[in-house]
Amino acid sequence: MKVKLHRKEVLLKPLKIIVSGGGTGGHIFPAIAIANAIKALRPDTQFLFVGAEGKMEMEKVPAAGYKIEGLWISGFQRKLTISNLAFPFKLISSLMKAKKILKSFSPDAVIGTGGFASGPMLQVAAAKGIVTLIQEQNSYPGITNKILSKKVDRICVAYSGMEKYFPKEKILLTGNPIRQDILSLEGKRDRGLEAFGLSPDKKTILVIGGSLGARTINESIIKCLEAFDKKHIQLIWQTGKGFYETAKLAVEGYEGRGIKAFDFIQKMDYAYAVADIVISRAGASSVSELCLVKKPCILIPSPNVAEDHQTKNAMALVTYKAAVLIKDSEAREKLCNETIALINDKEQCSKLSENIGRLAFQNSANVIANEVLSLINNKYPSP
Repeated sequence: MKVKLHRKEVLLKPLKIIVSGGGTGGHIFPAIAIANAIKALRPDTQFLFVGAEGKMEMEKVPAAGYKIEGLWISGFQRKLTISNLAFPFKLISSLMKAKKILKSFSPDAVIGTGGFASGPMLQVAAAKGIVTLIQEQNSYPGITNKILSKKVDRICVAYSGMEKYFPKEKILLTGNPIRQDILSLEGKRDRGLEAFGLSPDKKTILVIGGSLGARTINESIIKCLEAFDKKHIQLIWQTGKGFYETAKLAVEGYEGRGIKAFDFIQKMDYAYAVADIVISRAGASSVSELCLVKKPCILIPSPNVAEDHQTKNAMALVTYKAAVLIKDSEAREKLCNETIALINDKEQCSKLSENIGRLAFQNSANVIANEVLSLINNKYPSP
């Protein structure tokens, strides 16, 4: 009887899960989405996020209602820089703190969604035999996840063919988790128009260069402002913090005419709801969101990423006539005319919307959440 009671107590004990990821919204928002999905299935679960000190997750995660601890870690630059000299010390410091976090929090599982902090956290957790799962967003994984793939229990991916990089038996095709608020845009257009101060009688362009912004896109949009205004086209422009002051000055002459600049857009569901077309980088999370919201889009892949993986992400849509691609090197010259041509081509917009919607993965966060719980149950089976 005592044994049964003891087993029952173990079975009912709240789960503890560490989620590690950050650096950009593309790592942070999937991490939060997975945690929310697990919480919906197991409301008593206790979460601890682990990020990199000074990065945006230290602000965004608490805003989502979760506790976070920071590691002193940053990436290793491919070119020779002074900051690389500190990398070994940061890595050792992060591994030591990761061990302390594991000891004090005692998690049942550790989930990594990419970013500087996820490497040390998963490395230590896997070595201790704790359930570990990687969520790889891109079509080409970074070196950290390639190394970790040999040690973790499961690798959730967004693209087929990832057995080129990871052990085939560990791969689960799930798609990328996205922010819950954009899963349903129905009935949000009117609220979005009001929130952004826009007219329902004009077409609207949404520009998202990623959570940190994109210089090429931003500089190209500045050249487009006058043409957009003359064509009575409205603009919601997420610039990133680094370009915001420049953009703010650039839009001052268009006050009251629907040309708006923001360093970061909190209500992305409203922004998507009012957008007729979207201009975006081709980061994995952005592509996944665009598929689910079924918006005609122009993708401008960043050339400053490993193995040009954003172009690969974009081509996964272009191949199915689900997006328009403009090279980063050609954006300043071509973006304005191609944007105006697309937003006025109702038939082309309709085809792009239909085709991109076919490529969407549904309920990715729930699939991953269930996989995490399954791995924990298999590791610690109930009587």
